[in-house]
Amino acid sequence: MRIFGRLANGEEIVEYTLQNARGMQVKFITYGGIITSIRVPDRGGRLANVALGFDSLAHYAGEHPYFGAITGRFANRIAGGRFVLDGVAYNLAKNDGPNSLHGGAVGFDRRVWQAQARDGAVALRYHSPDGEEGYPGALDVVVRYGLDDDNALRIDYTAETDAPTVLNLTNHSYFNLLGEGEGSIDEHILTINAEEYTPTDAAQIPTGEIAPVENTPFDFRIPKAIGPGQRSAHPQIVRAKGYDHNFVLCRAGLAPGELGFAARVYELVSGRIMEVWTSEPGIQFYAGNMLDTTLVGSSGRLYRQSDGLALETQRFPDSPNQPHFPSVVLRPGERFRSTTVYKFSTD
Repeated sequence: MRIFGRLANGEEIVEYTLQNARGMQVKFITYGGIITSIRVPDRGGRLANVALGFDSLAHYAGEHPYFGAITGRFANRIAGGRFVLDGVAYNLAKNDGPNSLHGGAVGFDRRVWQAQARDGAVALRYHSPDGEEGYPGALDVVVRYGLDDDNALRIDYTAETDAPTVLNLTNHSYFNLLGEGEGSIDEHILTINAEEYTPTDAAQIPTGEIAPVENTPFDFRIPKAIGPGQRSAHPQIVRAKGYDHNFVLCRAGLAPGELGFAARVYELVSGRIMEVWTSEPGIQFYAGNMLDTTLVGSSGRLYRQSDGLALETQRFPDSPNQPHFPSVVLRPGERFRSTTVYKFSTD
């Protein structure tokens, strides 16, 4: 571990490094639980960072699109920044037009987490007080990062509350298997284990429909390059300026909490492969549509549209207002559990 920097109020931010016997390395900081770097080998054994991010705390403390961060209390969007739970209406911070996004104006991505290293992993803890960003209940969250010798980064989330609340946690890392700053993800070959997705309205809120992917650019059941669909004239693609949609993962035969295959990304030039396994029912595929050359990454190069992709395992967007979606309600005496694994290999 090392000191990564200090916030404007003088609070110290620490960087931790996990490294396995094969040389893979994952770095993250206590500010937002942000994963700042993931170094993995290509088919020739050459290591490169495949996660978008910055080399200074000042950049992370400024405006950026959630690079590498823990997002919560509620990852993704809640329509109108409002929901009703047990007959009580709650108004949230609105930071995405009329909606609440990724927990509000100061979500978990901008909180300082307490870290404890143990048994080759690091547990990050945060206490979210009752009413923070409008959410009910005091919430205690633990996010554990672990790395094994099979080049698998495992993220375990647990949480408990003292009053009924809603919760949806994910990690918002952006990946480019060519290497951070090395080019577009258009030619990355993507597979998503989903027969359905949730279409959105003009504000990117789910319409409530669960639609088939068949005969649409959202059909990644058979591996294909991202680029053609990203530039499709399909109304959903046009509306979101590319891919930014929740996919309903196929989980038939899996028990609650059991890991299931969610997605696979393959990059031909480097030979790198990333598989995503999760206990969650959904995954948000975002193709970096809003990266607009205003940010300079740790490589010293500008980030452009489609320079990275996010695969955010999650419950569905706007679930508190969509009762037919999987429940996001957490009550006292219950424990929220979620696990996602990002496994890296080569061809």
